[in-house]
Amino acid sequence: METVQLIILFIVFFTMAVLMFLRKLPAIIALPMMAVLIALTCGVSVQDTVRYVIGMGSLKLSTAFTISIFGSMLSVLMQKTGVAESFIKRGAELSGDDPWTIAVVMLTLIIVLFSTLGGLGAIIMVATIVLPIMSSVGIGPITTVGIFLFGLSIGGLMNVGNWAVYISVMGLTIDQIRPFALVMFSISFLTALIYITVQLYRDGNSLNIRRIILRNLLFAFIGILLVFGYFQFLNDDARELCLSIVSHCGTLLSWLIILGIGALFATALIRAALKKNEQTNEIHWSALFAPTIPLMFILVFSMDFIASFVLGLVFTFIATYKKGRLNIFIQSMFEGGAVVMPAVALMFGIGMLLVAIMGPGISLDAYPDGWPVIKLLKPLMMKIVPSNPIEYVIFFTLAAPLALYRGPLNVWGMGYGLAGVFLASGLNPGAVMGLLLGVGHIQGISDPTNTQNVWLANEMRIDVQKILWNTIPYTWILAFIGLTCSALMFM
Repeated sequence: METVQLIILFIVFFTMAVLMFLRKLPAIIALPMMAVLIALTCGVSVQDTVRYVIGMGSLKLSTAFTISIFGSMLSVLMQKTGVAESFIKRGAELSGDDPWTIAVVMLTLIIVLFSTLGGLGAIIMVATIVLPIMSSVGIGPITTVGIFLFGLSIGGLMNVGNWAVYISVMGLTIDQIRPFALVMFSISFLTALIYITVQLYRDGNSLNIRRIILRNLLFAFIGILLVFGYFQFLNDDARELCLSIVSHCGTLLSWLIILGIGALFATALIRAALKKNEQTNEIHWSALFAPTIPLMFILVFSMDFIASFVLGLVFTFIATYKKGRLNIFIQSMFEGGAVVMPAVALMFGIGMLLVAIMGPGISLDAYPDGWPVIKLLKPLMMKIVPSNPIEYVIFFTLAAPLALYRGPLNVWGMGYGLAGVFLASGLNPGAVMGLLLGVGHIQGISDPTNTQNVWLANEMRIDVQKILWNTIPYTWILAFIGLTCSALMFM
């Protein structure tokens, strides 16, 4: 009986995967259907499927989608007030006319913006400013799109609203997520610099790129020497001294950040009180810090997500205040909720699938031996899931392309559902997070089914599949490095 149930379960799983892969059935419908069918197949009663899988499952990620709504409100407010557009234009003015410098500046600005912004509307708004700037200095169409997608994906990695899902699904804390996210950020940014350098070289900017390569190699060599020296040659006392210095510097930096944020709020309030913003259509420089306000509060002070976004909303409103701005603020509240609703609806399905696999998290008399789906899957998954770091890295590196085309490792497909299976099989929650973040760039940058990839390809008049083949070597290597770091940190 159990063998038959397992066969039917995997038929349901892979049928839905193929339908999403072929774009015959959207994930927003496929995931709830999969959750219900899996629960019924494994012996969960119809009543419990309705009550727990559908009822409790739809609220499973309530914290995550509430944070997403507040983040989206800030995103829309930044667009409506012109902060995001001014942010990009100021950066372009400061970067000169060197293609490599402009590419890196644009990459950095996109990363900072999309650590707060989200949604196709924001992508289109930023892209209509950024793409012409990069094209005007001779950066090729595919390179331009690749740079934008790298910035978008790396920004999403540091978008603290996205971290809420890992907290809700895997029971992780900010202190557990933050170190790995920062490691992935560093690796991803370096990979993006390599991508820019290689692509610009291929575009014909040979002389400048050679000099840049030599300079970057020198910096990388010095960095490697410092890290190697720290771990190999310093004794314990010297290491403790280094850590003490770093700790004191961190404390000093925290105070400087507090004073800086206080000064920004004071400047914004004074300008609003004196009606300075009424006298010009230009965005004051203090408002350009709006994207970083929530990030600073969360990263440096571990503040609550929603509170951080609320402070970001308040700061943006004050820093750009002028007559009629209150109406724009209210419109942003409503539109922000509407923009993020597709992702929220998808989270309903993800939550249902998680409950279908892992159970409601409470003891039920009807299932004295445990939730039927976990009971059925756990013995099998314990045989399949990697049990040591080397197997973990090799297995998931080879499987990384399954993040494409709404595949099983795609977090906006079945990724979180599969994460539930991995968790049920005993894999460390940190390693599951590392897996999803590690392969995430393959989906975020290379996946032709992403709405932003399709729009960008159409805007630059290139085939969306060319973006896949242009970026997949970088994102696959990035997945391997990310999985290696995850294995070292969590396995």
